[in-house]
Amino acid sequence: MLWWQRKGAEPTHGGKQNATPEDEPTRGGKQQAIQRKATPGIQPALTDLLPRALGRLVEGLGRPGRALAQPSTGHHPDAAVVDCAVYLQGARRPGPVHYSQAVRQAQRHRGAFVWLGLHEPSAATMNSIAAAFGLHELTVEQAVVGGHRPVAEQIGEVVRLVLRTARYVEHEELTETSEVVDTGDVTVLVGPWFVISVRHGAAGALAEVRKDLEERSSLLAEGPWSVAYAVCNRMVDLYLEVAGHVERDMERLEETAFSADESPGIAQIYQLKREMVEFKRAVLPLQEPLNRLLDHASIPADLRPYFVDVRGRLARAVDRVAGFDDLLNSILQARLAQVSVDQNNDMRKIASWAAIAAVQTAIAGIYGMNFEHMPELKWKYGYAGVWLLMISASVILYRRLKKVGWL
Repeated sequence: MLWWQRKGAEPTHGGKQNATPEDEPTRGGKQQAIQRKATPGIQPALTDLLPRALGRLVEGLGRPGRALAQPSTGHHPDAAVVDCAVYLQGARRPGPVHYSQAVRQAQRHRGAFVWLGLHEPSAATMNSIAAAFGLHELTVEQAVVGGHRPVAEQIGEVVRLVLRTARYVEHEELTETSEVVDTGDVTVLVGPWFVISVRHGAAGALAEVRKDLEERSSLLAEGPWSVAYAVCNRMVDLYLEVAGHVERDMERLEETAFSADESPGIAQIYQLKREMVEFKRAVLPLQEPLNRLLDHASIPADLRPYFVDVRGRLARAVDRVAGFDDLLNSILQARLAQVSVDQNNDMRKIASWAAIAAVQTAIAGIYGMNFEHMPELKWKYGYAGVWLLMISASVILYRRLKKVGWL
């Protein structure tokens, strides 16, 4: 018991107080009573407020199940959660919601579903989400790690759809280390009353997809598969957009491939070819999963024409990417052939000048042998005649080589 709570202790103003024998502590003997001076006007406030505050603090610390209240910020505690909402009859229910609360709301209303958007979640986050949505452990393991190949498979009641994302990287000129296409992946988990999108990489943000879909209430009212369609549609749009930018790069590369002033190097063409291989790995494998989705029984009949349209535009993207690969092979082969021709031309020029120099060397070598009987040595115009012979031979030989294209 604290000193201001002892029996019989009353605050005094301007005087002293003696403790009673019952309140005196004894420790091996008799001890003098402690006299305490009270400060007028301050001690009553302390005796009223301080014990209550300390009591509430001690009481709160003594209860392990009671946590201190945290101020509500309106944001999700995990940074991996991009957005979470409950949709009912094609409309988003207002207000921010945690995925655990969204699950309860969707289960209370018939026809409602949850759309949870994630970006590179951790294993702990996915385990918590799996417990809330009832996901299989294999689905959780696959969603945590990125870099998957496009696939469509069903585990229990959940359909797992993986798509590759693509983004064109702006660059002033193509170099040996230029990054042209940045790829990632997005996994869409479609359940009876929920859809979870898990994105890895910087490309393929789904904020615009959600915004556009929320403006189409009739399509959104079809349920979780409408989100799967919107994501597929967005990915194919990105493929076509990237293909348009790459096509312009191809045209510039083709124009400069046969230019004598600024011909691209073999390393530059090969770098673009490597980027196209990565782009092709994102686009081409999606055809089979999309065909399998069209045969899935759980897709609403009203959404099938939309998926057919996506498949048609994907075929266009596949044809364009395949054309890029053929065009790059042609440019690369043409550039290699041009390098060989340039090397042959250089060898011709070297051989031509060597032939011209050989004529001078032969004439000088003959008259430099110092034979005793050489008629030209005694000739008055011998020196000038030798120079005239050397120059005339060089000019005739130069014109001849120039005419045949060696110089």
